[in-house]
Amino acid sequence: MPELIAPTTRLHAAWIASRDEWGRGVHQDGAGLRAVDEVDTPDGFARWVAGLHEAEGAALFEGWVPCTFRWIVEGDRYLGAIALRHELNDFLLDAGGHIGYGVRPSARGRGLAGWALAGILPEARKLGMARVLLTCKVDNPASARTIERGGGVLEDIRVTELGTLRRYWITL
Repeated sequence: MPELIAPTTRLHAAWIASRDEWGRGVHQDGAGLRAVDEVDTPDGFARWVAGLHEAEGAALFEGWVPCTFRWIVEGDRYLGAIALRHELNDFLLDAGGHIGYGVRPSARGRGLAGWALAGILPEARKLGMARVLLTCKVDNPASARTIERGGGVLEDIRVTELGTLRRYWITL
């Protein structure tokens, strides 16, 4: 049975196995991983995880906003991540949205993204959000279905710095 948990150093090896499955240097939506983050060593991973926790109260880096990160896990297996951005800057309003998620390739097709989306929406309500923005690439029908099943209403399709995106709002 999957669960959403706060990031933890306990799952370092499981997280590395997932990262390697994605491929080194591949962007993982919802993970909060930057190209400069060193996560291979226990100390580097611990610094990164600590930063994910700190992000709930403050924007850690230029262009970032406060954010709640949760991991999708099953036992000791890391399956993916979901991020709830507490506010929108210009970039997030145009392209990134309030919520981003990613599921490791071997765990896709099980409904985990939709399950995680349903699990993070109560957190948005607790933060006083009335609605949240989600985006996905136009060539990602699985993500579009996930968002639509989660209550997303298509606002528009637009060309952004991330490519051509479908933009959805979920009213809370």
